[in-house]
Amino acid sequence: MNILIVENEKPAADKLVSLLMEIDDSLTILGVIETVEGTINRLQEKPQPDLILMDIQLDDGLCFEIFETTKIDTPVIFTTAYDEYTLKAFKVNSIDYLLKPIDSSLLKSALAKFKKLFVDNDPFKKDFKQLMFEFRNQYKSRFLIKIGEKYKSVPVAEISHFYINERNVFLNDSHGKDYGVDYSLDQLQNLLDSRKFFRINRECIVNIESISLMYSYSSSRLQLTLNDREKSDLFVVSREKVAEFKKWIDK
Repeated sequence: MNILIVENEKPAADKLVSLLMEIDDSLTILGVIETVEGTINRLQEKPQPDLILMDIQLDDGLCFEIFETTKIDTPVIFTTAYDEYTLKAFKVNSIDYLLKPIDSSLLKSALAKFKKLFVDNDPFKKDFKQLMFEFRNQYKSRFLIKIGEKYKSVPVAEISHFYINERNVFLNDSHGKDYGVDYSLDQLQNLLDSRKFFRINRECIVNIESISLMYSYSSSRLQLTLNDREKSDLFVVSREKVAEFKKWIDK
């Protein structure tokens, strides 16, 4: 089992490594990261570990910024000196929340819980793993939009697509109206149900319900027509995403 430790205090990190080795010396510690930025870079650039042990207050901010910036499918055991973040932790990928100083028996219990839920080869456990993540993921159902001095609530079901224009992110609704949103496309990927929304390129995320037609495009790419509107280069599925897009659309 490969474990990544996110901890900004070296004594605490060393203690965690020692406890883990005492519990199971077959574990592989992939490394210790001290910052939010470093963790994001590690998770985006390399395959994700089997399990993450994560402190909450890091050198450059709270660890929850990591979940807002990049998609994490890995279960997390939070290890922290603060008990006020318990609820927030269980809204992300937490399977346990341990308070410092970490008790060996509690850590052993947390690892046993992880193995029972995620390592067991029983196919029913795999189904439960997927259901657990789907239950925990708090997908947005609507977006609150500020228009001058007024506000408008746009249900996710009425959103055609999100796109970038001059470094700003907009949503386009089923009526063709555009509204600015205070999220990056990376953040939106974590907030939206991946069964319904797909990022077709660096600048656009589309709603499956808005796709009217698909065309072959140059260099093995695809071009989409959304809500029977005119073709646009914005709706071209990038070459590296075509295979994944076809699997997604064919589910």
